Amino acid sequence: GSHAQDPSTRMISSRRRKHIKVEYQSDEERSNDKQVTIEDVKEEGTRKTKKEIKTEIKTEESPTKKSPNRKMKKIFINVQSPNKVRGQEPANYRQAWDKIVEMRKQRVAPVDMMGCDALADGVTDPKERRYGVLVSLMLSSQTKDPVTAAAMSNLRKHGLTVDNILKTDDGTLDALINKVGFHRRKTQYIKKTTQILKDDYAGDIPETIEGIMQLPGIGPKMATLIMTSAWNKTVGIGVDVHVHRISNRLGWVDTDTPEQTRLALEDWLEYDRWSTINKLLVGFGQTICVPVGPKCDQCTINDICPSAFKKTSAAKKKGGKRKKKVKSESESEEEILGDDFSDED
Repeated sequence: GSHAQDPSTRMISSRRRKHIKVEYQSDEERSNDKQVTIEDVKEEGTRKTKKEIKTEIKTEESPTKKSPNRKMKKIFINVQSPNKVRGQEPANYRQAWDKIVEMRKQRVAPVDMMGCDALADGVTDPKERRYGVLVSLMLSSQTKDPVTAAAMSNLRKHGLTVDNILKTDDGTLDALINKVGFHRRKTQYIKKTTQILKDDYAGDIPETIEGIMQLPGIGPKMATLIMTSAWNKTVGIGVDVHVHRISNRLGWVDTDTPEQTRLALEDWLEYDRWSTINKLLVGFGQTICVPVGPKCDQCTINDICPSAFKKTSAAKKKGGKRKKKVKSESESEEEILGDDFSDED
């Protein structure tokens, strides 16, 4: 299509199983892009609706002689420049953010003790640390933090290095991680990914979002979190089920999928908070704003939260219409990954 001629589009190819098309769009380009903006006419100054920011994530057949089933992923990566003109922030945003920060200080959440950053503590070799961050995030999908931490502990005892994992047979590796969700598929992805790191990156992990997105089983959420945790580079917001759920409950976004939530948040949230919102809201979602039966009576923002004390996530919208329910934990997680964890294990 026309994107093939666009100088802002780069093709990142690999002899491996994936081709990735990464498009960097300026604010002006995003506002004029008919693929992203569905409604051509909108009132100036209003926040973008979920239809307008709905991103296209498509897989397209890209036949080759060697691999007739090779797919191309089309990903919009929203890279904010320092002089970006931010969208209008929600009215309750600053008060809610500050109070959530205070609530988070009062309760230790699983992510604080067993998140990918915490699991990397104590690893002194930079390459090993980055590899550990990558593996821990691959294990974490559809898996509770304590289970991920136990699997990582097993791997550390076994020897979590690129060379050692390549020497480990699939059965042994699977046994070390068999409590995590989709453990058999993750065993395959870890082995494939580790071989790519050995062959193409001198045993390290890719230093760019493009390179990370080429790895088997890596979706937008993982890629942005890996860039932040492993390389200390913020290229986007990592939106998991907690960030997606809470952002909708607070009225900060009006979206149906985590990827829509990522784009909606990046439209107005200050860049220096992109790297912190994930851990902030994940911990809040693990302790107070839990998926079922949120503890609104213990929440200090129940006076400004539009979802406070409501028994259902299907809140009524203007005109009597009902909002689509925020997707279940498993459905949302599958969409976050955007790759191959959505099938039955």
